[in-house]
This record gives sequence, C-alpha cells and structure tokens, in this order.
Amino acid sequence: MVKTLILFTLILGFIACKHDYFPKPIGYFRIDLPPKKFKVFKSECNFKFEYPDYFTVTKSEQNNAEPCWYNLNSNKFNAKIHLSYKNINNNINELFEECRTLVYKHDIKADAINETIYSDTLNKIYGTMFEIKGNAASNIQFYVTDNAKNFIRGALYFEVKPNKDSLAPVINFIKKDVVHFIETIRWQ
Repeated sequence: MVKTLILFTLILGFIACKHDYFPKPIGYFRIDLPPKKFKVFKSECNFKFEYPDYFTVTKSEQNNAEPCWYNLNSNKFNAKIHLSYKNINNNINELFEECRTLVYKHDIKADAINETIYSDTLNKIYGTMFEIKGNAASNIQFYVTDNAKNFIRGALYFEVKPNKDSLAPVINFIKKDVVHFIETIRWQ
C-alpha cells in the first residue's frame, strides 16, 4: 500500500510538471478619465484661458513666485501644471532660451523630446509644446506668447515617481487639456 502511494505520487509529480510556467505581466490600476468640461479663468495679469473642471487654479506658493504665477492642480490625477507669466521687455530671446534650457534638463531621463509648434495670427498666439517621452519628471512643457508683451511658460508635474507606462494614459489625456489651454488663451 505504501509502495503504491509513493509510486502514484511520483507519477503524478511527473505528469503535473509538463506545463511551462509563464509569470503574469505587471498590471496597472484602471484609471477612469472624466468627461471634459471647461471653465474660464481670467487673470488680473492681462490674459484668460479655458481649463478643465477637474483642475483648480491657485496662485503659486513658491518662495520665488511672481504675482502672475499660477498652478492648475488636479487631486484626481495627483498632477500640477505650473504656469509662470512674464512681461516681455525686449527679452523674448532670453525667455525662449530659458524655456528650452528647462525643457532639455530632462534630456537625461528622456527617451525623446518632441516639439509641436502653434501659431494663430488672428488671436496673436504663438507657442511650442514639448512632449518629453520616458521617465522624466515633467512630461509636458510649453510656452505661449504674443511676441510683443506677454509670455507664459507651463510645465506638467505629477506628485509620484515617474513611470512612463502607468502614467501614459493620464499624460495623453492631460496633453489634450494643454493643447486646449494653448488654443483658448486670449491676451487682454
């Protein structure tokens, strides 16, 4: 009886071990993306724009913040878009260069940096959006200007460790909001 039990266990062991083991791939939580409904924000600093209602606009609380710096905060996505407004005083080339320098600081972690240029001569909106691919701290940065008096720089940051795979759906979702911001900004 004992020999039969041992023989049965050995045969069962050989039969059970014929399948190759494949580990399950890493999964991520499902992210429910809200519908897009926009509000208008009017700044006392010569501009207004539309932003989605899942963001709130607050004054920047950074130590070196200027009066016309704002943050678009999203608790739902744990994200923040920093907006810094500057008056142009014969320094537009310096502002462009500063913006490019801040974008390309992420080059170390970036897989690629894509630029999209925006131009609306009717509303005097000229700008560039930078998509920073990879595990960079900021995945989207942009600037918008009228090339005469006004310059706004923006940068998207998440309050989490960068992970391009898990953040990709949210980045693509917010990218559309940044494009909408650029297209709806109006100088006063």
